This record gives sequence, structure tokens and C-alpha cells, in this order.
Amino acid sequence: MAIDRALLDLAAGEGEVLLRLYRWQPACLSFGRHEPATRRYDRERIAARGMDCVRRPTGGRAVWHARELTYAVVGPIAVLGGLREAYRQIHGWLAAAITGLGAPATLAAAPSRTPRPGEGACFAAPVGGEVLVEGWKVVGSAQLRLEGALLQHGSVLLEDDQAIVRAVATLSDPRPPAERPLAEILGRPVSWVTAAAAVEASVRERWTGSVFDEERPEAALIRARDWEATFRSDRWTWDR
Repeated sequence: MAIDRALLDLAAGEGEVLLRLYRWQPACLSFGRHEPATRRYDRERIAARGMDCVRRPTGGRAVWHARELTYAVVGPIAVLGGLREAYRQIHGWLAAAITGLGAPATLAAAPSRTPRPGEGACFAAPVGGEVLVEGWKVVGSAQLRLEGALLQHGSVLLEDDQAIVRAVATLSDPRPPAERPLAEILGRPVSWVTAAAAVEASVRERWTGSVFDEERPEAALIRARDWEATFRSDRWTWDR
């Protein structure tokens, strides 16, 4: 999370559009910035399962990061066409990549209202513009705006669903699961390497501006040191 936040700083200061693809080791439960995690999730159950937790700098709701692909895109809002257009455009890149993997993907229609932070996990229900395959939600995303730049990051479900999020929730959700991993939909494993290559190829094909800069990873790691203590802090993670 410190690296994603550092990339946003770079985008705000230097006006670049950058893409980052990564995975989590160990697996981790992430909360949205404004999510009432202390009320929504049982810390004792989480501890008993040995689950790591972090709070994201972006909004949205809880996500279990295990056998999935996490992406981050940062850039000037004006260059990306605004917050809504960036959301739609980035999900278009992901949908094309997922379709290329053999799972025809579409973007969800806008719902009558947007779920509030306290209404369950990120994958509990699709919202407008999110990526669906056969009606199942396969990508969950969130945004943060800073000084004319934006960070959008999210999770592409490859091998795991989000059942563990429901298992550590303090209240049961009567709704049936809305998500399904790509491996289950396709009937075969989808490796991180394969998925990452598909996403990178899709972005390169559809984004004409500069995305990949050899010097940015090092600069982001240096700047991430300023944010590391914040995102490691138990106080930050469980501040609400």
C-alpha cells in the first residue's frame, strides 16, 4: 500500500500515467479507507486464522488478497478523462484482458445506488462499470484523488473467491456470493504470470501514452519509505 501511495505522489508531482501489477505474500485482508472495520469484522477470528490485515489509502470495502492479481494505475485525472471515465477506461482494459484469457467480460450497469462502506465486502455486489463474467463479479476496484491525480487499484480474482471475508464478518450477509474466480468460470487454473501478461498487453494496446518507465519503480520504493510506517501501523488499520 505504501508503494501505491508513493506512485500517486509521483503522478501528482510529475504528471505520469503508471501501471503496477503485483501479488501479496503473505495473503492479506485489506479494508477500505473509510470502512468501519472494527464494527464489521471480528479481530479475534482474524487473529485465530493468522490473517494479516492492512487498510488501503483508497475507499471501498474489504478484499481478501490471496491467489489473485492486484493492479494499480496512477495518473493525472485530466489525462485519464475524469474519475468516472478513468474507472470505465481502466476496467475496459481489464475486461479485454480477461476476455483474452477465454472468459468473455462485460462492464456492469450502474445500480440504483452505490453501496456504503459498511455494507459488506468489496465483492458482495457489483457497482456500475465493474467487470463481470457471466454475471459474476471478477474485479473489485477503488480510487483515491490527490491534487489533480488519481490512484485506482483493485483485485482480479484468479483462483480464490471471497468466502474468507464473510467468515470473519461480525454479521452474516443474507445475499448469495456475487463473485466467482476466473479459474472456476474457465474450469482451469489461471496463473498470476499469465494474467499479468494479458493485462499488460491489453494496456499497451489501448493506452497510447507512456505507461512503463524503467526509473519509476526505484523512485516509488524510495518515496514509499515515507508511507511504510503508516500502513504498518495497527492504529491506521483499525482506526475505525
